[in-house]
Amino acid sequence: MALSNREIADIFDQTADMLQIKGEIIHRVMAYRNAAEAIREVPRDLRALAAADELEQIPHVGKIIAEKITELLDTGKLRFYDELAAEVPIGVVEILHINGVGPKKAKQFWQEADITTIDALEAAARAGKLRDLPGMGAKSETKIIEGIESYRRKASDTRVRLGNALPAAESLLERLLTIAGASAQPTGKSEGRRPPPPPPFAFFDADHDGTLSAEEIQNAAASLTKLDKNGDGTITKEEMRP
Repeated sequence: MALSNREIADIFDQTADMLQIKGEIIHRVMAYRNAAEAIREVPRDLRALAAADELEQIPHVGKIIAEKITELLDTGKLRFYDELAAEVPIGVVEILHINGVGPKKAKQFWQEADITTIDALEAAARAGKLRDLPGMGAKSETKIIEGIESYRRKASDTRVRLGNALPAAESLLERLLTIAGASAQPTGKSEGRRPPPPPPFAFFDADHDGTLSAEEIQNAAASLTKLDKNGDGTITKEEMRP
């Protein structure tokens, strides 16, 4: 199965996390972190850019990162990532998502207490087994438990917050309008019947009131899956047609 832009960005983010846990120089860490962020903003499929030899036109993507993107597109895997994952347990990377746990702490829990999962970290904190580690104490354990509880609440909350959804939806709608050859600009004609909304806008306007409510914006990303009729992870002009 072909990897999506987001999946490739996630792999680069995890690569940066593993490098950071290992204590690699920050420039090397940021090379993958910045590339991940840039890839998430790319409106075109990376496969199309690779075919056109345009990967290096993406911000923060140089020759080395472009080669790794190509490897992921061709094989679905990245040897460098697999090598890092053989050294740093992926569960230790997940521990970085806990508020208050940085790379040094994650590495300490792993190497000094053999903790490689969030479940193991929580069990150790509740049993008072972290407080004897250098730099830790009872208060630190409490913060770790609170951080884990917060992480799990967020993980179980599938709602998209408006502050995150609005910029993404606006960008998405702009791209869809361009693909459909439609324009969201006023026609300058004030007389006669109002023209119908562009097809993509109408698709997201569930109650057909001519505006996108906060709820409709939140649902925009999920609604796009309905447009991908052949399930290939992309949306063509033909799939957008009624």
